[in-house]
Amino acid sequence: MSDGTALAGPDGALRCPWALSTPDYVTYHDEEWGRPVHGDDALYERLSLEAFQSGLSWITILRRREGFRAAFAGFEIAKVAAFTDTDKDRLLTDEGIIRNRAKIDATVANARVLADWAPGDLDALIWSHAPDPTTRPAPKSVADVPAVTPESTALSKALKKRGLRFVGPTTAYALMQACGLVDDHLETCVARSAV
Repeated sequence: MSDGTALAGPDGALRCPWALSTPDYVTYHDEEWGRPVHGDDALYERLSLEAFQSGLSWITILRRREGFRAAFAGFEIAKVAAFTDTDKDRLLTDEGIIRNRAKIDATVANARVLADWAPGDLDALIWSHAPDPTTRPAPKSVADVPAVTPESTALSKALKKRGLRFVGPTTAYALMQACGLVDDHLETCVARSAV
């Protein structure tokens, strides 16, 4: 049983304990989670996937990510913004994604909002909420990793104020973790030094 500190993975390297439950997580943890993501479309994809994850386990989303990409036109904001009610009906029958009407509607509505922003605005807004890394000690165990922070609450409010949906503080913090705004790899985790 883990005390929440880093554990040895299949190769003997220490990793965050959540990363060891499945090989899919090991790859995601080692190669993606916590690494900086930039670009409006890339951040829109991550924001959308985090919203779909709400109430579900991340592995459910991770294993369907290619299905989401196919269903949502590669998360190109301009293309998703042009989706019609027929497209939304199609998505509700797509077994490659999570078929939740509210989340589908929000993903399309968010694209329509973002399509009116200047290029780079989403990237700039999200990254303007990255905390100073020198003020954040490396977490020693999962108990040291918050679910919400003042920065994620501020990011959530900023996104909502600009018209985006399904962007609560917990979703905003998960986005910050996944996209490298914060480094929540544990202190002794092999991926922390890689980030």
